[in-house]
Amino acid sequence: MGKVLTTSEDPSEGLESGLAELLGREGVDTRQVGTIVHGTTLVTNALIERRGAKTALLITEGFRDALAIGTEHRYDMYDVFIEKPEPLVPRSLRYGVRERSLDDGSVMLGLDEEQARAVVAELRERGVRAVAVSFLHSFRNPAHERRVGEILREEAPEISVSLSSEVAPEIREYERTSTTIANVYTRPLVEGYLSSLEAGWGDSASTCHSTLCSRTAVRPV
Repeated sequence: MGKVLTTSEDPSEGLESGLAELLGREGVDTRQVGTIVHGTTLVTNALIERRGAKTALLITEGFRDALAIGTEHRYDMYDVFIEKPEPLVPRSLRYGVRERSLDDGSVMLGLDEEQARAVVAELRERGVRAVAVSFLHSFRNPAHERRVGEILREEAPEISVSLSSEVAPEIREYERTSTTIANVYTRPLVEGYLSSLEAGWGDSASTCHSTLCSRTAVRPV
């Protein structure tokens, strides 16, 4: 077991140096290592410090403000002057999409694909890097979310996408939406971090044996 300080500019550097120190201290050859369990506060810090990607929300038309309204729960219920944190997605980046599924999963209004494509084009123009898709009752019927996900991958493959029906397929719109936003808001950061780790292990002969690199997957825990 080992622990090192976070290297803010490139968190992967701290992990790589820590692993090298740990293996050296224990006298373990990298060829003996099959699995690495790694814990990090990278995502937590990004959420607290608001260092995630520029994120947009696609939500059922008419529910654009559901994220800001949230629930009646407050961490200090008797403070009438309480100020809640601003949502990770500002109102200007929340888009209502014409579609509607009912609570039993039946479709009340089909997805307006033309409008969805127009929204995606605007997202690209505005430099959005991540998109959360959260439609009403998608935990019952995810078809519209999945189709919008396909459109995003077709029209803007450079944008990270999270669907609420995959991230948190549960009842309660606010909880499902906010969880999906947090997921995609930090995804580009985590993907870059893991890519840097894999590249570092692959390029460094002093800390990574080729056999270890080829058979050890780096996964977030």
